[in-house]
Amino acid sequence: MTVFTSGIAQSKSAHIVPLTVDIITAAAALASAIDVPQAGIAPAPYILYEKADEIAFAAGCAMEIRLDRNGLHLTAPTGSRTEPLGDRPLRQVQSMLASILPDQNGAEARVFGWAAFELSYLLQGLPIADDAGTLLYLFVPENVARIRSGEAELNISDPEVAELWQDALRNAKAIEPSARVHVDEVNDTTGYVDAAREAIKSIDGSKLRKLILSRSVAVSQEIDLIASYRTLRRNNTPARSFLLRLGCIAAAGVSPGAIIEVSATGAVVAQPLAGTRAYTGQPERDAALREDLLSDPKEIYEHALSVKLAQDEIAEVSEPGTVFVENFMDVVSRGSVQHLASHVRGQLRSGASCWDAFASVFPAVTASGIPKREACREISLREHSPRGLYSGAVLSVDVRGGLDAALVLRSVYQVGGATWLRAGAGLISQSNAERELEETREKMRSVSRFLVPKSGGDA
Repeated sequence: MTVFTSGIAQSKSAHIVPLTVDIITAAAALASAIDVPQAGIAPAPYILYEKADEIAFAAGCAMEIRLDRNGLHLTAPTGSRTEPLGDRPLRQVQSMLASILPDQNGAEARVFGWAAFELSYLLQGLPIADDAGTLLYLFVPENVARIRSGEAELNISDPEVAELWQDALRNAKAIEPSARVHVDEVNDTTGYVDAAREAIKSIDGSKLRKLILSRSVAVSQEIDLIASYRTLRRNNTPARSFLLRLGCIAAAGVSPGAIIEVSATGAVVAQPLAGTRAYTGQPERDAALREDLLSDPKEIYEHALSVKLAQDEIAEVSEPGTVFVENFMDVVSRGSVQHLASHVRGQLRSGASCWDAFASVFPAVTASGIPKREACREISLREHSPRGLYSGAVLSVDVRGGLDAALVLRSVYQVGGATWLRAGAGLISQSNAERELEETREKMRSVSRFLVPKSGGDA
């Protein structure tokens, strides 16, 4: 392997900062401290990634990797290079990371980033549109904070940045904005019902058994993304959450589950979520909806299909006999909806990596369809614009071989001057197009009710 000298400074100072606020408030305070444009200088790239009881906050780009239809591109302080894409592009990503990342066990030896849904076209051997843009973006951060209840551990190379972050954490305050942005997620402005009816006709049980068809809704008013994340997170119960400004896109989201999680020891777990009903916060109403979900043949069939495919995909990269399904058809609440959920577990086979596991399951079956290649082809034909980050992944990858990929749903997106929401529904041959439209509304409400306007957000 040719080692490419990254020029990344490795000397970092660790600082422990006691916290008097919750981890969401603390992490949002760090984002606010650095998300300030200066004359002629864009704000520093950053990501906030919440998993379990910890938030990783990473900022400043020491190096970046971009994958697009034209190749794999590395940019580092000492130069850049481009590789043409081969048959296994994620193996190339793995090799490139191995050539530049320091061999260390510190928590800061992680890269973060995102994968667009259109990466699936590359992995499935499908045509990629000219406007697909970046398919995978990863960055090595200059500075990282690990935020837990009661304290934040900062690993920072620049004393001025260390002082800025410490001040932000010490002065962090829990603010509950009252102002909200109005979003019309009700009207079917994109012709979703008609498109769903046509798609349902194409689901014949042989070539195509399930298809997730999505629609987008524009947010016309300018939003405060950080305040919106904070409010969104406080009013949802996600498996993961994130806030990012990376690679020409900004987004905030509450992920209902991980596409895949791979530990440093090779333990693999995926959580298919398929089957949906509203979650209202009214116990009697929600109990009735839960029972309806558990007894609906369409929802059960849709979930079982998804679990079977996830099991097959995990088996491709796992030791024989290690794959099993756990907690089959549990019901989990995620904001304004409740889902049928199962876990599929396995153990990576010898020679397989976390990137092989990610390639085997991406895109999530519950955000694409069955079979995946045919579903992805149908999505490219039936949806009016690239999905981008929607139904893709936000990624955290460590040097020891661990990978965590949050499924990007229940999110708000910004590119250029545009802001929008997007949601989809799983179609099978028994689907009702009007009901599927209502499902997209239910999912969008997990986000639309909590968007904070740019001005007056603290009113």
